[in-house]
Amino acid sequence: MKALWLFLLVACNSNAAPPAGTPPARGSNQSGSAAPLITAASTGSELYAALCAKCHAENLQGGAADHAPSLITTTFLETATDDFLHQSIARGRPGTSMAAYSKGLGGPLEPAAIQRIVKFIRERGNVPAKAPMQSSVVGDAKLGAAIYDASCKVCHGDRSFRGEGIHLANPVFLEQASDPFMRHAIMHGRPGTKMMAFGNTLNEKQISDVIAYVRTFAVTAAPKVAQLPPPTGKEPLVIFPGGKQPDWKPRENRYVPVDVVKKAYDEKRAFILIDARPPSDWMRARITGAVSIPYHDLKRLAEIPKDTWVIAYCACPHHLSGDVVDALKKMGHTKAAILDEGINDWHRKGYPMTAAEGVEKPALEPAHDHNHHPH
Repeated sequence: MKALWLFLLVACNSNAAPPAGTPPARGSNQSGSAAPLITAASTGSELYAALCAKCHAENLQGGAADHAPSLITTTFLETATDDFLHQSIARGRPGTSMAAYSKGLGGPLEPAAIQRIVKFIRERGNVPAKAPMQSSVVGDAKLGAAIYDASCKVCHGDRSFRGEGIHLANPVFLEQASDPFMRHAIMHGRPGTKMMAFGNTLNEKQISDVIAYVRTFAVTAAPKVAQLPPPTGKEPLVIFPGGKQPDWKPRENRYVPVDVVKKAYDEKRAFILIDARPPSDWMRARITGAVSIPYHDLKRLAEIPKDTWVIAYCACPHHLSGDVVDALKKMGHTKAAILDEGINDWHRKGYPMTAAEGVEKPALEPAHDHNHHPH
């Protein structure tokens, strides 16, 4: 299974055309002001363009950032229910760049808005629903482990690392994906991706064995995570306001390495850390002292002093933070850069974090290509 590119939102449809009328919503408007990207009246297309296209691509075929999967692959939409799509958007995939977008969890979207995105995805995919194959065959996780390690692990990882495919050990994914959903993906693959169809090479019992093994990832899953209080919008901007300014020289005038920022942090230098992710992620785990200014609502950028260094971060690890940095530069800031490799690398290294109880360090991730960044 050279890439069990199953699940959540997966695979490419190379013939998909960009959505008609997709607005160029990206962090700030043409004048450089910090106008909100979405409103209560935003359509599904507008919401997708503002919140989702940065990673899943404007044509919904994925791959724009952090190996985000396609949302319109035929074999995915055949068995991904509207509720699966809705809950995936609402709850996200904790520990990855897919944040929880439900307003109830600190995201920007009410249920009706999430449903408009789901409807937009359905209309763009135009794929009839298909009942996935049920099976009464009981799988053997030990036998499935051998198949998984040989053919799936390199792309789908395990509890300790992520590959380029969907991270099957993610606890929220495991709650939402049914066995028939997984079976359909293994049997029919994800056309246009590395995830080939295994229906002709694995029998029903072997597929059940693989699914049984994937289910074992949930046995050691992290306990349910509580959330920290939401941002008030009045958190102090500058960390260590009495300190000296950092003397950074960002690579490509854009990136500052995690270790360099940590050194300035230890030296109590005066700078600003912006968490560009939705507040739901900030409420889960953040760099200690970081202020929440999400990429979809940049109004607090007007408060940023232009004589102070700003480092923005996300989990993509350069895309949403890149939008924030671009917005700052349009507003005349010259001291704005991206935390290279993002918050997950910072967290894995054990650097200062404020996290809710139960949050674990993120799994190791595949290498990210700087040249793929659109900025």
